[in-house]
Amino acid sequence: MGLFARFRKRSSDEPRGGDNGFYPLYESQRDYHPDDDDDAGSDGSDGSASRPSPDYSAWDQQLSQVDQSIIREERRRIPWWRPDHYRGRKKRWWALRIIAAIFLLFFALVAWLAITAPLSKSLEPIAAPQVTLLASDGTPIARSGAVVDAPVKVADLPEHVIQPFLAIEDRRFYSHWGVDPRGIARAAWTGRGGGSTITQQLAKFTFLTPEQTMTRKAREALIAFWLETWLTKDEILSRYLSNAYFGDNQYGLRAASLHYFFRKPENLKPQQAAMLAGLLQAPSRYNPTKHYDRAKARMDLVIGAMADVGYITEAQAANMPAPRIDVRASNDVPTGTYFADWALPIAREEIEATYSKQVITTTLDAQLQALANRVTSRAALGDAQVALVAMRPTGEVVAMVGGKSYAKSPFNRATQAKRQPGSTFKLFVYLAALEAGWNPEDTIDNTPIENGSYRPKNSRDRYSDTITLEDALATSSNVAAVRLFNEVGSENVIRTARSLGIASPMPEGDPSLALGTSTMTLLELTAAYAGVSANTFPVRPHAIPKAETGWWEWITTTTDSVSSRAHQDLEQMLRAAINRGTGRAATLPIANYGKTGTTQNYRDALFVGYAGDLVVGVWVGNDDNSPLNKVTGGGLPARIWKDFMRSALSLPAPKPSSAPDPEGPVQPLDIEEGEEIPLGQDGTSIRFEEQGIILSQDGVPVELRLDENGLQVEQLEPDR
Repeated sequence: MGLFARFRKRSSDEPRGGDNGFYPLYESQRDYHPDDDDDAGSDGSDGSASRPSPDYSAWDQQLSQVDQSIIREERRRIPWWRPDHYRGRKKRWWALRIIAAIFLLFFALVAWLAITAPLSKSLEPIAAPQVTLLASDGTPIARSGAVVDAPVKVADLPEHVIQPFLAIEDRRFYSHWGVDPRGIARAAWTGRGGGSTITQQLAKFTFLTPEQTMTRKAREALIAFWLETWLTKDEILSRYLSNAYFGDNQYGLRAASLHYFFRKPENLKPQQAAMLAGLLQAPSRYNPTKHYDRAKARMDLVIGAMADVGYITEAQAANMPAPRIDVRASNDVPTGTYFADWALPIAREEIEATYSKQVITTTLDAQLQALANRVTSRAALGDAQVALVAMRPTGEVVAMVGGKSYAKSPFNRATQAKRQPGSTFKLFVYLAALEAGWNPEDTIDNTPIENGSYRPKNSRDRYSDTITLEDALATSSNVAAVRLFNEVGSENVIRTARSLGIASPMPEGDPSLALGTSTMTLLELTAAYAGVSANTFPVRPHAIPKAETGWWEWITTTTDSVSSRAHQDLEQMLRAAINRGTGRAATLPIANYGKTGTTQNYRDALFVGYAGDLVVGVWVGNDDNSPLNKVTGGGLPARIWKDFMRSALSLPAPKPSSAPDPEGPVQPLDIEEGEEIPLGQDGTSIRFEEQGIILSQDGVPVELRLDENGLQVEQLEPDR
């Protein structure tokens, strides 16, 4: 009535009868007329008998509604987090909203469980199944992953196989709803039986991580209720037995029974089933192949639990014999190699989750891999490491060496180590120039760079007024490469490298990029050279043979190439780099193409090239990035490359040809010009050139040159 009182007149001399005492809510704007006077009736009477009395209760109700509307509006304007927003609400209002919140929470919980704990996941193996990798000829090269087998069904198992697991892990499995408080209390008091139910354990190793937190336990219980709601007890137990870990890399009851007793789970004896049930608490600790006494003691505990429950009598428990372990499988295939560690994740991406063992044929050539191992093992590396990648121009990796010894260091320096490529990066600079219209015979300034903040130098301080592009690449001129880089533009060089498959970061506008200061993997760099070999790029290195390309893939797959003129010019320049340039130690009696690379302070030495149907990259360096002992890309890496390629391509050693005149002067026909002959395992070699004979040794910063001017000693610098 607060609002109602606002309309009461304050004058006390007004009459009290009729509707006097209140202001009208509406006042007519028409002029007054005597006939409109309500105080007189039509018959001349005062009209009081015909005039209705005011409806005060209706007025009160309407004004109360106005008051309530004002109160609701004022409450609506109060923020929802303040208590006044909810004060005075009716029970019905609260009840409806509580019920709605419960329904929303329920649907959100169901949605969360459907996403994070799909029932189909409990049918999948919890560990990746065993995968055996084969070389292209079928030779096993590596075997990795868990040993799993077909799932078991509780309906097919004898009672004496199921009972040990129920007795020691979850006695009330068939009577609880996923969580068993009584079982937790009994396990804490007696030490027998697990605190978590079988359903909780299935939830834990199928959907959750092994962390020990209250949050994880709460989610475990929630998922256990979820499983109990949608699966039968036999389905839960079957999935549990099919995924549990039994030690020795064995997952699931079927794999464990075949491994330890060479029996199918349907044919297990009671004592064998009891021992397997005892392994679940600590598979490694109770592994019967290594700790039989512990496994036997744990089996006795399981048998005692079976007697307590009533599955067997005390007499049967006392007379239960100890089972005999019968392990017949042996793994004579290595679990890992440099190639297998790289190929296995790729292989697993292409197979579906299954309990079956997988056998996958790879692109690896067993003979070439053995050759790569021999070549790198006999190289004079000292304390340095080595990496070698051999692939076909299509990207099929046929051999891989990631270090001197996988047993001592499984780190793969061919696929994981990102190192500077040195002058091998110049390939992209010169290819970008050729695509821009330059020719191998075009000249560029080869004088020292004396302006700017970046002033690289040439090896041995060899300069000239000008130099052709072909000679600049062959001699690995640094100043010519930087000037050409600036002429072509860093964006064009980077675009060329990207088109050839280089994905590593490359700073734009940095002239040192021309000399290979950005880092990348040897596999990445070798694949780029494979793209040049095939003139189809980018080339994607792969370990699994690709299926034959269909017409749709052929149409939608985009590849790039350079013009035939630019490709021929580049190969002409790469061949010059081997035959008469810094890569002379890699010369072969067939067409061969490649480039050397040596980084600052001799930290990395590389040679990457191709011949025949093989593209090979070789890297030598130290893991801590410390300088090598004056090793350059044209030295040890080039010799490793040549040693591998000569045997891989079945190239015969140079043989002397018959002289047309036996009585004429003797010519050294058994030695080709530029041929380098190793003189021992310490890196010493002799090289025959048109100008004379050169004697050099890895790690020695000088070389001896014997020519018409006599014996000369020359200082060596990195070829970069």
